[in-house]
Amino acid sequence: MEIEEASTSSRPSSSSSLPSLEDCMKLLKGENDSQRLAGLLLVTKFCDKDNQQTVHKVYDAVGPSFLHRLLLTGMGKGDGGGDNANREAYLQLAVTVLAAFARVPEIAASEEMVSKVPLFLEVMSNVSSSPFIDECYEFLFLVSSAHEEGVVALYESGGMNILASQMPTLPEGSHTMELAMKLIQLMISKLPAEKFYVEHPSELSKMVAAIAKQFAVLHNALKFEALHLLSAILSSNYSGFLNVALQSMAGDDWSTNMRIGIVAVLQNRVAPAEKLQALVLAEHVISIDGEGWLIGPMNLPNVKDSFPADRCILLVLESSRVEIAVLLNELAYLKYEASKNSSSDAETFVAKQRNLGVAFSLVEKIIKLISKLGDSEELNSNSIISETTFMKIISGLNETVGVVLDYLQDAKEHRQKKGDDLLASVRIVGNYLAEAPHACNEKVKELLSYMLSVEGEDEHRPFHSICFLLPMLCQMTMRTEECKDIASSGALRAVAGCLICLIESNSNGDEDGGTVFLACDTILNFLLKREQICFPLDDPSFIKLLQALSHLTEKKNDPSSIMMASSICALILGSTSEEALLCHPDFDIDSLISLSQLVKKSLAICSQGVMSDDASTEADLCEIVTSVNLNAEYSSWADRFPRMKEVIER
Repeated sequence: MEIEEASTSSRPSSSSSLPSLEDCMKLLKGENDSQRLAGLLLVTKFCDKDNQQTVHKVYDAVGPSFLHRLLLTGMGKGDGGGDNANREAYLQLAVTVLAAFARVPEIAASEEMVSKVPLFLEVMSNVSSSPFIDECYEFLFLVSSAHEEGVVALYESGGMNILASQMPTLPEGSHTMELAMKLIQLMISKLPAEKFYVEHPSELSKMVAAIAKQFAVLHNALKFEALHLLSAILSSNYSGFLNVALQSMAGDDWSTNMRIGIVAVLQNRVAPAEKLQALVLAEHVISIDGEGWLIGPMNLPNVKDSFPADRCILLVLESSRVEIAVLLNELAYLKYEASKNSSSDAETFVAKQRNLGVAFSLVEKIIKLISKLGDSEELNSNSIISETTFMKIISGLNETVGVVLDYLQDAKEHRQKKGDDLLASVRIVGNYLAEAPHACNEKVKELLSYMLSVEGEDEHRPFHSICFLLPMLCQMTMRTEECKDIASSGALRAVAGCLICLIESNSNGDEDGGTVFLACDTILNFLLKREQICFPLDDPSFIKLLQALSHLTEKKNDPSSIMMASSICALILGSTSEEALLCHPDFDIDSLISLSQLVKKSLAICSQGVMSDDASTEADLCEIVTSVNLNAEYSSWADRFPRMKEVIER
């Protein structure tokens, strides 16, 4: 049924006084549509959201059926199609009145209102630049906020497509943009994440780009709403498809806008919680765009002021350093001084550990980037960062690692060895000292034994702490003096135990090759300096290591693994005898045979020459063969191992 046009006679008579609510109600309860339409033209004057009783009274007088017909007529879907000249006026009136009624939560949650969500989305798809588009967004937000079915209807009726297509063109900082962002927040919080992220990654990536622009250009409360929304979107466990979509977007405007927005937050006086949120967002962006994102353009279109490309990395490092210092201090207080019985303290501790993880992650990414820049002559020649900036970063990293070492020292004094916070602290120390082995030298020597003993919450013995320190230990064992420090700290036994664990726990041959090689390289470096250090090799851990290394190569045929394992074994065998080995309770004749086969394989490789299709593998092989003369080592102890000699020379 089509809405009848309101006649002149149905309108309130002109007088010096404005029509009252009673006049409006009489018209709304009129016998025909023309009277109701005339009343509806006046109804918005009385739809004050603070007077919900009056709004409800007006809504009941109008009736949902009339409103539905008015909306359909405005959309051209009424019986007969309606008059084109008045259709837009009807549509605007319907949208305005429905949005006004939806400001009452009870009305917004009604089935009649939820049923209009698909119709409003259809209206929006046809009138994206209409003057009443703001009221369309307001209606969708009010209905979706009031009832969960409203959010479902919004999503299932194509809301994601509408938002993705319209948000890039909405005015910056407008009320409409604010409502669009709130709609996204509602969908994130109320819809299943696996559905939201997996079904619409492309649309979501466009929304992220639009929100990132608001985050960059605005300087009001909406900037922080954008910050929190971006963090919420990117922090989902299901954001993998979204990350791929963002990586494939043409241009890098979204990531540049993220950088500009994050820098603005970090360099201004804002609440600590907002700075932390900016660091959280930075960590997510780097996980998508790589560490190189930390250095890049800071220019907004049509804005004269700009910042140097290194502003972001310096601010992220400084903010992370401050955050780490504060969090470690607070964690130490909670661990050693606060009441142990408070559940709130336990929750606070977990939250602070989580925040510490973000700051640590950012510092580790900066370490990784600086390592790349330091290794790349091309990057240095192109002056991605100046020498002054580089030195500022190194100074900041030294200070940060010094704070972390102080925290570990405090834990050592309190005899605390177990905790994910301690393990993360060891990890960041290991990462940095692998690149700067001489930094904080005295503190590291003092704490080395303790760091190797640290365990994560779910560990029953130290393992990951040793793995984290392997790159640093490998660097240290290249120098004889530092090998002596390692010998006194028990690090060599720890590395041997770690290597044994790696091999035994991955007997199918899928072990972490990089970690295994680092452990082997560390042990080999040490063994090559055994005479200067005078370290005994009859320790039980080395007997177990011989067994593990012989099994490591049973399923491996690559020359580098064979040569590395046999070189270590050959150096250990030089300090013992077959008789002594077989007296060990964990070493039997089968172990001896396996060891013999390993040495035999390596001697064959030596006689055939170093051959590998992989350039890096061949370089590793050359280094091993150069450092350890297997033929000479074998000749020096072969007579003390008659059974092994028989197998090898058979």
